[in-house]
Amino acid sequence: MTMDIGGSFRHELIGCFSQGSDSNPTVAMVEASFRANDLHYRYINCEVNPDQLEAAVAGARAMNWKGFNCSIPHKVEVIKYLDGLGESAALIGAVNCAVNRDGKLIGENTDGKGFLKSFLEITPATGKIIVLLGAGGAARAIAVELALAGAAKFYIVNRSRARGEELTELLNTRTNSTAEFIEWSSTYSIPADAQVVINSTSMGMVNTEGKQDINFDSIRPEMFAADVIVNPPQTYFLDEAAKRGAVTLQGLGMVVNQAVIGIKYWTGADVDSKDLHQELLRVLGLS
Repeated sequence: MTMDIGGSFRHELIGCFSQGSDSNPTVAMVEASFRANDLHYRYINCEVNPDQLEAAVAGARAMNWKGFNCSIPHKVEVIKYLDGLGESAALIGAVNCAVNRDGKLIGENTDGKGFLKSFLEITPATGKIIVLLGAGGAARAIAVELALAGAAKFYIVNRSRARGEELTELLNTRTNSTAEFIEWSSTYSIPADAQVVINSTSMGMVNTEGKQDINFDSIRPEMFAADVIVNPPQTYFLDEAAKRGAVTLQGLGMVVNQAVIGIKYWTGADVDSKDLHQELLRVLGLS
């Protein structure tokens, strides 16, 4: 006698390779979406040390995973173990999402794509003049996606000259946008021609000092202010910008949208972001 179980005993597998994986809430969001959309997939958070990364990628291949996320510290190193890169991942020089396409692992970067999706829900990127506070991995991903979407000019404001000039050169030489580097060595005032200001630094996260060294009175009512910080979602930076009449964008949308984009890459399904957003708020204790 056989039993009809109504499906397969095998789930399609996806996961995340990182150090510090205990604190990564992506698994909760993605699995909530799988359940809500009846997708026969599982997402596995994996603790992978740098000397284990090559073996981890080989293991994902051997087990026919549909793909995986890469988080700190693997986003650059993983490239050497992949079969190719998407356009923006190649420009950014970092991968946070690998996708199994016909047996080949292709590296994408959904950090900037997630931010761009949130950004475009409020205003077009075309022709925008943007102040970007910070020049790290998040800033690089955001700048590349905004440039590819038609942003006109960037002011890259960063304490490290080397990293800031590297991002500025990338935008000037490999995109249609222009960029100017400003060394962040004193209180910074937003230029009069800027329309958007984005905090891509870690300042404002829980347990960090939340006050950027900027002249908040240089933020004007018609400006658009965005933050990449997820916890807390409403940062000091956004509060101060809102007090001056700016339209504000929290970092939660970026994290949710990059997961939605990843699910599309891995499963082909277009899922509703609300399931992921609600679960993220729940696991962060914000609902």
